[in-house]
Amino acid sequence: MVKLDKIYTRTGDKGETRLSTGETVPKWHPRVAAYGTVDELNAALGVAALEAKGDMLTALRRIQNDLFDLGADLATPDRGRVLEWTPLRIVEAQVTRLETEIDTMNAVIPPLDSFILPGGSPLSAHLHVARTLCRRAERQMAELAAIPEEPVGAPALAFINRLSDWLFVAGRAANKDGADDIKWVPGANR
Repeated sequence: MVKLDKIYTRTGDKGETRLSTGETVPKWHPRVAAYGTVDELNAALGVAALEAKGDMLTALRRIQNDLFDLGADLATPDRGRVLEWTPLRIVEAQVTRLETEIDTMNAVIPPLDSFILPGGSPLSAHLHVARTLCRRAERQMAELAAIPEEPVGAPALAFINRLSDWLFVAGRAANKDGADDIKWVPGANR
């Protein structure tokens, strides 16, 4: 259980932070950058949730919770050391849930015949901002995973990739199932 009774610790005053394993790393470390972007994404979803209702709001709140799971996963690299607790990891069921929801939302949305511009409804615009943050987090996680001594779990990588797809489809769903999508017109302003 998490207990935060003191918000400032002064441990970061010299540009370092601690992972949940106790390991000290610089604040610019690729692992810190990755889970920091996951945190930015979570904040963007909090803004999107202000426009959401019903099932969409429920899904966004669940995803926000899953993003905390992802942050915990990233902050606890599996370096083969024995820990005093079982680290929280993203699991395949979280990926599968996103896939199921993508398929459900997409079933009633007409196929695309053009790329779309981010926007339409306020909720859709917020979801597209979150999607771009999600893509950045995905790039950072993939870059981190490419470093041999910086493991990232396969389910975590799949989750962040699938979430960006979920956010794209949810953005279309928020535009009256694609009816209010703004289509890209190539070369329209030449």
